Amino acid sequence: MAEPVPYREAFPIGTSVCIADRRMLDDFRASWKYHHKLNEEQLEYADRVTTVADVGFYHGGDPVYSLTDVPGQWLEPCLRAAQSGT
Repeated sequence: MAEPVPYREAFPIGTSVCIADRRMLDDFRASWKYHHKLNEEQLEYADRVTTVADVGFYHGGDPVYSLTDVPGQWLEPCLRAAQSGT
């Protein structure tokens, strides 16, 4: 994934996204030291395809996503563009 542009989301509202796999989420949870850390419940949604319901921005420009039928707040490194047909 390219370096994010502050205050510009990679996944606009309505975009289909796939949550990263469990290994990546575990690694992210262990290494991320800033805002909106993943909680244990979110790890169970690894590999789930869903839709972006809302996008906000953390101070400094990081997009923070709310997903349809998935709890919690999500950061861009934990999401991927969903493949067509998924």
